[in-house]
Amino acid sequence: MSHVVQISAQVRDAAAVRAGCVRLGLDQPVEGEVKLFSETVTGLAVQRRQWRYPVVFHTTPGETKYDNDQGYWGKQARLDEFLQAFAVP
Repeated sequence: MSHVVQISAQVRDAAAVRAGCVRLGLDQPVEGEVKLFSETVTGLAVQRRQWRYPVVFHTTPGETKYDNDQGYWGKQARLDEFLQAFAVP
């Protein structure tokens, strides 16, 4: 069964999210409402390669939400890679 995951790393800077996308050669994030498997969330949606659903950053509270079905719909390493690229100044 799928589970939407919320991680504790706070992503509050939309410009840094966009810069992380540039560093990794990803499409720019799309702001708005996004349907994950079992829930609809709002924020900056970043589509990782080979992920069924995007990672969504709601920068006001700093929340990150995604549904990769424990790796079945997308490898956790791709999210970790993005968060590392996000953190680079």
